[in-house]
Amino acid sequence: MTEFRDLTSLADLEQVVELEKRIWEYTNGDDVVPIPVLAATVHRGAILVGAFDGKTMVGFVYSIPAIFRGTLSHWSHMLGVLPAYRSTGLGRQLKLVQRDRALALGIDLIEWTYDPLLALNAYLNFAKLGVIVEEYEENIYGFSSSPLHGELPTDRFVAQWWIRRPHVERRIAPAAKTLPLVSSRAVSAHLVNPTRRVGRWMAPGAMELDVEGDAIRVQIPPGFLQMLEGAPDLAGEWRTTTRRIFTTYFARRYRVVDFLFDRSAGTGSYLLSREATPDHGQPADADAGGTPSVPPRDCN
Repeated sequence: MTEFRDLTSLADLEQVVELEKRIWEYTNGDDVVPIPVLAATVHRGAILVGAFDGKTMVGFVYSIPAIFRGTLSHWSHMLGVLPAYRSTGLGRQLKLVQRDRALALGIDLIEWTYDPLLALNAYLNFAKLGVIVEEYEENIYGFSSSPLHGELPTDRFVAQWWIRRPHVERRIAPAAKTLPLVSSRAVSAHLVNPTRRVGRWMAPGAMELDVEGDAIRVQIPPGFLQMLEGAPDLAGEWRTTTRRIFTTYFARRYRVVDFLFDRSAGTGSYLLSREATPDHGQPADADAGGTPSVPPRDCN
């Protein structure tokens, strides 16, 4: 049985640093959050929780105090799980423990970044946790030494997790598994970037940047991490085209409110809406065909 424990000792922090290196495979030590930073922030309001299998730390989540529009919030910088534990739901469990800690601190909002081209991360964040996104940051961390980031700019979504709101409570409740798989609104939303097949890969097609309506969909490719290694030029094309799509529609007051995952096709698409929150009738839980593996990394 997995045990969750707040991490405060130097021995704990040493284990966190080692997990950072193993999970993100950094080749440059400058990319790792060091022990002094972890120690200082934990002493002043950071949340740092480890997941243990016996005496072995197998995952952790880390967030620091932040300010959002003049109100205290938390910025979740890292969530990591070792490879052997990545299909067990541990990533979601760590986020729920983080939520409990934040609620005890009187926090309403936790934010974090993730690569919008990673479908499994998107599925966790939207379908399982209930985030919304209204910000797209271009190359926010600069170029990384992690092979998981390739040589592409670190473009990221900023996920907003309003942990007290009803749509979040619905998504994290045990009864969420009985909700409709896909809402009619999501199915009928216009797809603004039809794709095409190029060998084993999915390539971006023509973009529609002037669609009007309450909701649209934006498709992303399956296996983006594999594409980074096997077809890096195509991965770069996906980065460029989706950057333009998201920044264009965000500037027109759209925001991302859901992610639809088609397991049979291995594809996913974001649902963008002009509404303030995803509370638009029954939420779309987006599992069209089954639940994919939980991703190992939920940030950076």
